[in-house]
Amino acid sequence: MLKKSNLRGKNLALLLALVLTFSVVLSACGGKNNEGSGASSPSASASSKPSESASASPSETASSSPSASSGDIDPSKLPEYKLKIVWEGPPQKDEEAVEAKINEYLKGKINATVDLAPIDWGQWDQKMNLMIASRQDMDVVFTAQWNGHANNVSKGAYLALNDPKGPQGNLLEQYGKDIIATLDKAFLEGAKINGFNYGIPTNKELASQAGVIYRKDIADELGITDQLDKVQTVADLEPILQIVKEKKPNITPLFFAKGENFNAHYFAQHDFLGDAYLDGLLRKDLDDSKVISRFEDKGYMDQLQLTRKFFKEGLINKDAAVTQLGTQDAMKKGNVFMVTSQLKPGKDAEFGNATGLAGKLKQINIGPRTVSTGETAGAMLAVSSTSKDPARAMMFINLMHSDKYLNNLVNFGIEGVHYEKISENRIKPGPKAADYNPGVAWELGNQFLNPTFETEAEDKWDQFKIFNEGAHPSPALGFTFNVEPVKSLAAVLVNIRSQYADAVESGSVDPSKADEWYAKEKANGLDKVLAEKQKQLDAFLAFKK
Repeated sequence: MLKKSNLRGKNLALLLALVLTFSVVLSACGGKNNEGSGASSPSASASSKPSESASASPSETASSSPSASSGDIDPSKLPEYKLKIVWEGPPQKDEEAVEAKINEYLKGKINATVDLAPIDWGQWDQKMNLMIASRQDMDVVFTAQWNGHANNVSKGAYLALNDPKGPQGNLLEQYGKDIIATLDKAFLEGAKINGFNYGIPTNKELASQAGVIYRKDIADELGITDQLDKVQTVADLEPILQIVKEKKPNITPLFFAKGENFNAHYFAQHDFLGDAYLDGLLRKDLDDSKVISRFEDKGYMDQLQLTRKFFKEGLINKDAAVTQLGTQDAMKKGNVFMVTSQLKPGKDAEFGNATGLAGKLKQINIGPRTVSTGETAGAMLAVSSTSKDPARAMMFINLMHSDKYLNNLVNFGIEGVHYEKISENRIKPGPKAADYNPGVAWELGNQFLNPTFETEAEDKWDQFKIFNEGAHPSPALGFTFNVEPVKSLAAVLVNIRSQYADAVESGSVDPSKADEWYAKEKANGLDKVLAEKQKQLDAFLAFKK
């Protein structure tokens, strides 16, 4: 059996890949979950059957590596197709101008154009659920383990991308060769559900750490920077936020957005084994493999009490349970002192560039670095089962992982307009940076293709590698729960969560409401879901020995 000590101080990505090979073999023994799979030919568009289950010119810019898949594609033999690209993030003023530039380039690659369709953070869950339920046409869709991925897979929302028996065969193998060549196997193996990939993970950091990002310029003005440098726990923030409230009454001391609070999975150290919207977890920072409910975790319940205290003291925005703003948009408004965040090296600089506050933000790491299968599936691009040309969608995702020009055009806009080059791999904001700055490069393809801003460390990507080393592994590292056996119960439990989570976890209501939430889950099959999660996990762990 692989021991925890063997994972520390080494290349975690390589060792994670080793652990995950056991998961692949085990999944292969368990059957399929791909009734909704479908792909259209690159030479002709075809409708997918709905599941019954659930400024350099383009000509001067070369791809970052030779692309076996894109290089073999003759765009003149493909009918023109418009790809609808949906991701979670704020819509941008210059979206149409960037679309035009993308289209100019993409036609010569895969004879496609794009309709960029970002959905703001606070509206994502509701809108995406409606789009999936109504079978709206989409092509490339952002998804993640922490925002309902496994449950949406059970609904047939996304295609299995590596199914050789799919209508058009293995899409990843046919049109994603650059992904296979460049993406660490740990990501692809860790993101599988029942042996199949329903999303292609972003090439980024593997480990995870909780913390906060704050306005250092305001902290310096108030003389509280030294106090902030000593913060080690959430409780340590209380007196600091009280000072901000007293001395800066027009500033929100701490802003919570939907799912971004002290009880988010990354703060609570919860490994939900496949979908953070479905109860049943292990703690990533411990070594116990017993699957429990969130309500059985004393650390989580204690944090609810502390969060409620902060809320009653006026340290948190009053609309925390219902706000449609994301933390990025809130910070951009200039009247917020601190937000919670899942951290990585340089997240404060990255956040500063996205909010127009470059050089004014600083992060505080709170809690241990951990890694679970959830991190491998923490940001992915899926192909919708409603896509009329899944092959073209897969080609686009492959380019986002291999084509530096396209990736940076989507993420940062037009050179000389939205950003300016300082050197080959260093940039600074351009004259219209505020009009196109999505700030979601971690969602879209391959971060290692991205330049660094002048306010970021030049060795940012090397820091990512160091960050991964020594992270505490979840006891379930390599395991992803297959929701299919309990998908009807899971759908009900996810709906119940949506009725309580935002209010309870933001401190907006008394923590006693958690008891009501728990009771309702228990009455609607929670124990059966926990038992199924435990059964599958036990089988996985036994196979590993």
